[in-house]
Amino acid sequence: MPPDWLAAPDYGIARLIVGRGLAAIYLIAFLVALRQFRPLLGERGLLPAPDYLRAHSWRSAPSLFHFHYSDFALAATAWVGIAVSASLLIGLPQAGPLPLTMLAWLVLWVLYLSIVNVGQTFYAFGWESLLLEAGFLGIFLGNDATAPPALVLVAFRWLAFRVEFGAGLIKMRGDQCWRDLTCLDYHHQTQPMPNPLSWWFHRVPKRLHRLEVLGNHLAQLLVPFGLFMPQPVAGLAAGYMIATQLYLVVSGNYAWLNWLTIIAIASALPDFFFTAFLPISTPAFEAQPVWYAAAVIGLGVVVVALSWWPVRNMIGPRQLMNASFNQLHIVNTYGAFGSVTPRRDEVVIEGTEDTDPVDESAWREYEFKGKPGDPMRRPPQVAPYHLRLDWLMWFLPLSPGYGDVWFIRFVDRLLRNDPAILGLLRRNPFPERPPAIIRARLYRYRYTSWSERRQTGAWWVRQPIGEYLPPVALRNDES
Repeated sequence: MPPDWLAAPDYGIARLIVGRGLAAIYLIAFLVALRQFRPLLGERGLLPAPDYLRAHSWRSAPSLFHFHYSDFALAATAWVGIAVSASLLIGLPQAGPLPLTMLAWLVLWVLYLSIVNVGQTFYAFGWESLLLEAGFLGIFLGNDATAPPALVLVAFRWLAFRVEFGAGLIKMRGDQCWRDLTCLDYHHQTQPMPNPLSWWFHRVPKRLHRLEVLGNHLAQLLVPFGLFMPQPVAGLAAGYMIATQLYLVVSGNYAWLNWLTIIAIASALPDFFFTAFLPISTPAFEAQPVWYAAAVIGLGVVVVALSWWPVRNMIGPRQLMNASFNQLHIVNTYGAFGSVTPRRDEVVIEGTEDTDPVDESAWREYEFKGKPGDPMRRPPQVAPYHLRLDWLMWFLPLSPGYGDVWFIRFVDRLLRNDPAILGLLRRNPFPERPPAIIRARLYRYRYTSWSERRQTGAWWVRQPIGEYLPPVALRNDES
């Protein structure tokens, strides 16, 4: 019989939150792949996955698509992921035998790893590795009949620690504004994708921004150590960290980063935190099978061994941000916003029907689903859904290298009114026939003031600051 310390029967609610939450995030991630992968990375995508697969070996990019890639195979992969995620969300595999539960989580991890490892720039976000690491731990969460495995819950806390502490370190080592408490004077305005409340958060008094930064430093540099303390300290630390993550949820769009961090933190919440307020009784669990206990111990050994690289990265002088040290994305290093840009520049794409534009030519603007465009449009709520194209558009003014291949191909597709690409946009200003010429201009954006907002109803003020892409057209032999 496995020793008692391998089981944590008083964390049944924590496991429920972690398992159901992880399944929900997987469901969203596979839905994003179903709707966006083909135009971005499919056979005729901006960065075709088949080309990438031909140039990379299985060892450098483990993926089932090495056996065969087609857009149909990708869609089938996404649909299987959606179906299995939905079944785990409602608890069907967890109600069955333990091997079935583990198999369901394993299927999700293998399928999503296969997508991420061919996703290139469009999947180069920290929350992809975060989902894969959490998903790998999820394989060992157990079913409803077995007691929650203590080592797996500790591994989730270790994951949450690295997310928060890594982010705190990268901030303190990075931008001076984090050290002098001024970053949030403009971060709500310049973050990648503001949400409907970001304007209001930006407009609070600056002394409150200082408190925001202090609260952030506390949540990322000190409180995470509390996750490994005895209860109720660990639960209280988790509660504070969850509150700060919810603050980020309501103030911006960060895909599923914050929600997945909350899920990992929830592993530190004991049942008595809930039973004190809710009429919930702790169920009687079966003893863990010996083979399962051995698998959990093996997981612990793997996590400890692979933690060498992220720990070395965190304490080293040249800390990497959001890096994986293995192609399986297990035990990664995390961190965000080591530097914060004080200005917001946006690439605005326009087209005209005139084949020889003059000053009087009418240029019509393409509108994206999430990123700022029309100053009158309120920033939308998108997260936990992820708009991959919109996010990379934010990077272009900061580092044009992010789009040195795909952006020109994107413009080419717009010149052809490609339906798949246009499906990623909110509005196509040329529904009847494609434009003759397209250009991209740089605009400096800022939030309106209180008075400007009252007088005009606008959320943004913008002014042109330069040219990003000069007017381009298809060659005659391509039209």
